[in-house]
Amino acid sequence: MNQTEATLRNEVREIAEVAFHRKLISGYADGADINEYQIVYQGKPRHISLEQARLFLIDLLYRSQIY
Repeated sequence: MNQTEATLRNEVREIAEVAFHRKLISGYADGADINEYQIVYQGKPRHISLEQARLFLIDLLYRSQIY
């Protein structure tokens, strides 16, 4: 894993932790693949790329502030 991937993974982990504590997701973890992350949303585990996980979590946090 290069530095960029490590930085992205850490950022996703931090954002996921915030979303978890706000009860927007019910779980999160590293995925089986090095470029993948697992997010449990609405009771379903979703395995998505780190980039997609980052965008999904940012959007989820943003939408929770609006509504």
